Amino acid sequence: MVWYPLVGLLLGGILAVSDLLLAQFFSDMVVNGLLLLLLVALTRGLHQDGLADTLDGLAGGRNPAERLAIMRDGRIGAIGATGLILALGLRYAGLLEAPEEGRFVLLLCMPAVGRWVMVVGSVSAPYARAEGGLAQPFLLHLSWKQVLGATLVLGMTLLWALGPVEALLSLVLLAIIARVLTSFARRFLGGITGDTLGAANEVAEIVFLLLGSALLPSR
Repeated sequence: MVWYPLVGLLLGGILAVSDLLLAQFFSDMVVNGLLLLLLVALTRGLHQDGLADTLDGLAGGRNPAERLAIMRDGRIGAIGATGLILALGLRYAGLLEAPEEGRFVLLLCMPAVGRWVMVVGSVSAPYARAEGGLAQPFLLHLSWKQVLGATLVLGMTLLWALGPVEALLSLVLLAIIARVLTSFARRFLGGITGDTLGAANEVAEIVFLLLGSALLPSR
């Protein structure tokens, strides 16, 4: 998991360069829509699926076992679909409001931020499913050394992109989000799963995109 933020930077680099290229041919609204499409395609909608499944499970189950069963169901419910639409809408709104001079760094950092939150949210967190799952092997081998490495990658990137004060504030806020979501998952699901980590990624990326625009002018 130490490489998660680096993978995010690679994805962010593709988004940032694509934004520059697409802006030569399309309006801002079309470019933003195409960037969302590209992001979903690059990640195969994995984190969006996690968000929808998590919301459906939390809304439909009366206990952890029922919630986990609903989350494993391949069908999407009304709450999950609504949350997915709202998440994509908030991303789109964040892109619309992003200042022109700051779009490149926001797009570059956004996927790295989401993946770092998954790392921080996984520390000392039990896996919810007794039978295991896709995310469990990552949790078994996660150490504080890996967390520190992932933090250094993102921290140095945010330091360059936002400045020292803004970078520190971003890391603190994102860490709080990560641990609050983990605490929430432990209370209602008995632990975290790949779906809850995907949901955390979505929440963190959206928050960063919306607040990042406010931080950029002070660079």
